[in-house]
Amino acid sequence: MKLELHKVKVNKLAWGDKTFAKGGVLTVNKKELLSVLSGDERLAKVDVDFALPGESVRILPVKDVVEPRFKIEGPGGIFPGMVSDVDSVGEGKTLVLSGAAVVTTGKIVRFQEGIIDMKGPGAEFTPYSQTCNVVVILENVEGIEKHDYETACRMAGLKTAAYLAEKCLGASVDKVETYETPSLKDAMHAHPGLPKVAYLYMLQSQGLLHDTYLYGVDVKKILPTFLNPTEVMDGAIVSGNCVSACDKNNTYVHQNNPIIHNMFKRHGKDFNFLGCIVTNENVTLADKKRSSSYSIKLAKTLGVDGLLISEEGFGNPDADLIMNCWKAERAGIKTTLLTDEYAGQDGASQSLADSCPEGDACVTAGNANEVIVLPPMEKVIGVPEEANVIAGGWQGSLAADGTITVELQAILGSTSELGFTKLGAYTI
Repeated sequence: MKLELHKVKVNKLAWGDKTFAKGGVLTVNKKELLSVLSGDERLAKVDVDFALPGESVRILPVKDVVEPRFKIEGPGGIFPGMVSDVDSVGEGKTLVLSGAAVVTTGKIVRFQEGIIDMKGPGAEFTPYSQTCNVVVILENVEGIEKHDYETACRMAGLKTAAYLAEKCLGASVDKVETYETPSLKDAMHAHPGLPKVAYLYMLQSQGLLHDTYLYGVDVKKILPTFLNPTEVMDGAIVSGNCVSACDKNNTYVHQNNPIIHNMFKRHGKDFNFLGCIVTNENVTLADKKRSSSYSIKLAKTLGVDGLLISEEGFGNPDADLIMNCWKAERAGIKTTLLTDEYAGQDGASQSLADSCPEGDACVTAGNANEVIVLPPMEKVIGVPEEANVIAGGWQGSLAADGTITVELQAILGSTSELGFTKLGAYTI
């Protein structure tokens, strides 16, 4: 499979009577965009605003972030099973508005949404302070069920992303990135002497608005399956979950999964990257055992020597992460784990809810309980009072002058377990 990402760089946003991209500026026809989003009976009001890097702007509460993309040519369409038909993707050419993002905001679950600050100390912890954000503000009709509101918000974000990119299909492309994967038959015999490695991609699927979608299917309903990495880049995985902001894998993160990108870079040099095994994070012990055993069976069938395993969320999913680890290790497959920590505000508590002796190669994305003070912003898009409710905040987090004191848990993407974060570390 060969996928070309045709990237149009966006450095600025502007309103205009036509939606197009030119010279690094994405111009948006607000009236036309709102007409695309109109007609959803679950929404009482829809509005759109901008938030640019360096501006004194806070977005709160944030539900999802999506990168604008649209298929230029090839099978399938963007966000299959959601915006387009369910045909397989991962081949052909896809337009990417690089540097632009669609951010959805609305009071859904409330305690599991997040904060994006476009400047100040908070901006140093979220990658979305560096994107040119088209913010879609969504208010639900009275009495609507939360899962219906989530669906409406999710679809509004995806439709906006598809609309923006489709309107820019004629734009001058700044860069083309090409990713190509052979058939499994050829891949198994490629790069002799290098270890065969796969990526075990854990997706949040605990239900009660803790959901992720693969080709439009709720992932808790699937058995683990093999997925070509270019399918992920082409929008096959969509976030529908409302877990804590710090380690929520937004749709944007799936589209730009840094694990996949970096495994491509090392493919043929350090190891033979065979592809992704997509699995879920369920609630019951039986479901955890089933998915874990099936994932490792797939890995053994592929004959891999190593698995890189990433998690989404914390607490209950820690059990899935550790079960995947020890089952793989005891099957003779070496593992490396990616997670974050909830070690208390002083960093002295147990970091994960579960552990095993085999989990001795682990990369951490940081301690989500660390406390940070966010100074007031000149403009707030959304509802600032939600700072007192969201995970990582508490009653009194929002001060009268607009200052917010919260844990990193409240900042979107601050401890991303896919490594899509601005945090780093070094050895001393």
